[in-house]
Amino acid sequence: MFLFSMLMFFVAVCAGAWLLLFPAGRALLAQSVAGVAGRLEHGVRRRAAHGVLQAGTLGRGARDGVANGARLLWRRWPLLLAAAVLVTVPPLLALVLSSPTMLGGYEDHRVTNEQVAQLLKGERLAAPAALPPPVFTTAEVTLVRPMLDGANRNWQLLDADFSRRLLVVFRIMKQQHGYDMAILEGYRSPERQNALAAAGPAVTNARAFQSYHQFGLAADCAFLRDGKLVISEKDPWAMRGYRLYGEVAQSVGLTWGGRWKMMDFGHTELRVAGTLAK
Repeated sequence: MFLFSMLMFFVAVCAGAWLLLFPAGRALLAQSVAGVAGRLEHGVRRRAAHGVLQAGTLGRGARDGVANGARLLWRRWPLLLAAAVLVTVPPLLALVLSSPTMLGGYEDHRVTNEQVAQLLKGERLAAPAALPPPVFTTAEVTLVRPMLDGANRNWQLLDADFSRRLLVVFRIMKQQHGYDMAILEGYRSPERQNALAAAGPAVTNARAFQSYHQFGLAADCAFLRDGKLVISEKDPWAMRGYRLYGEVAQSVGLTWGGRWKMMDFGHTELRVAGTLAK
């Protein structure tokens, strides 16, 4: 039905373009309409016995009009072809490239990987043991993530659904890719969010209640290697881990900060429509 509608639309546009661009076409149409109207009027006045003759005359006139129109179209076929391309290509491209799930403020959380789906349906995963505070305040860590000493890393303050998905990500990263992971910061109070925003756009652009951290729906994570946190993407091993982390996070329905304009490779969040302040 859609293709038939597109075909009818194409024919109508071509006919309209022909009439609009070619005076001869308009003249031919006007002449044909006038001829048909004249013949109809003449037929009414004639006796019924002449009806067959009138029908033959009208038929010949219509055939002549069609033949003239076909010859005109044949002479102008390059222009008509260009018009057809301009009319049909944009809507067809829009149809092919559009996605029915692209709705503003909504993320599709369907899981595409069967193994991930089984993990999400499986046993309740336990949060990893808390790391000692000095791990988060080394010179290497502070250089990349200042103000991390006041961050909250309590899994219990995270949204249950988000926590479950993130624990699945941690397990896959360990079992399939050999990366141990740790949370740098999970839930973030409105006061801390404003304090980080005041530190400048290099830290964050979001103020209180403009971040999913305030709702326990976001976390910043990094990798553990030999008992030390590795955060900097300048480390090739860490950069490889971030790419894998982003792929796994997206496979369980999370949004990865590494795809943002201001890239935040360790950040993931579970977007829920209507959560953030406007």
